[in-house]
Amino acid sequence: MTTLGAVFRPQLPPEDLRSVARLAEGVGLEELWLWEDCFREGGISAAAAALAWTERVRIGIGLLPVPLRNVAVTAMEAATLHRMFPDRAVLALGHGVQDWMGQVGARAESPLTLLREHLVALRALLRGERVTTDGRYVKLDDVALDWPPAGDGDIQVLAGATGPRTLRLAGEVADGTLLTASTPPDGVRRARALIDEGRAAAGRTEPHKLVVYLLTATGPDAAVRLRAELTDEGVGSVPDLGVAGDADAVAKAVQRLAEAGADTVVLQPTGDEPDPEGFVRFTAEEVRPLVP
Repeated sequence: MTTLGAVFRPQLPPEDLRSVARLAEGVGLEELWLWEDCFREGGISAAAAALAWTERVRIGIGLLPVPLRNVAVTAMEAATLHRMFPDRAVLALGHGVQDWMGQVGARAESPLTLLREHLVALRALLRGERVTTDGRYVKLDDVALDWPPAGDGDIQVLAGATGPRTLRLAGEVADGTLLTASTPPDGVRRARALIDEGRAAAGRTEPHKLVVYLLTATGPDAAVRLRAELTDEGVGSVPDLGVAGDADAVAKAVQRLAEAGADTVVLQPTGDEPDPEGFVRFTAEEVRPLVP
């Protein structure tokens, strides 16, 4: 079955998260995703609050920019969330927007190398291993978590990816991949193929979760809002991107992404969505019953 989620966009003030998270819980939404866009809301702090306000809904962070974090700090925060809220936090990591990274003096000369080193070290730390590594960017000397995730430590770490090299890397060293809303069904198929190339190269055979955002607008002005955002993002000419319409139209768009290889589809409202709580309710109560 395709998992369905929705995004709480950081254009909304953080104080609005509580009511949206509680509504998501109440209407049975499977996953609520948060962003850590510079310079809006902190991903870990927002996720911790949303998890504390709820009991069942999974909270995803898509994504944490690795140039901003020492990998030991990422591991400590991830392990803490997983111990306090078992099986409910979903973390994705990525390069971050390079212009934003440059603004804070954290832009890496080789973002791909940094992401590889961070993911490899992070997954080892979350498995409870003691890690010593002297990479180009990640350097650890006999580091282990005092409080690694409970149980078998099999915590999934996703990688945000767009380009071919990063998609192959995700298949090689991550447990799943997060794709942006600029990914049409054909792009999902291409991404899955590149991810599988990376998995094959690394000899990995376990399932690899593929999460895809779907830019979604509903209501009387849905088509206008969708077109405006796609144009602003410079992808207005890309076919089969985003969906505007009622629950049936949205469910069909979700199904197209699922058939292309997505395991989870997360509905992403436009930045000017007039009713964020209504959007979450629409996702859970109207779209979910129509998605196999």
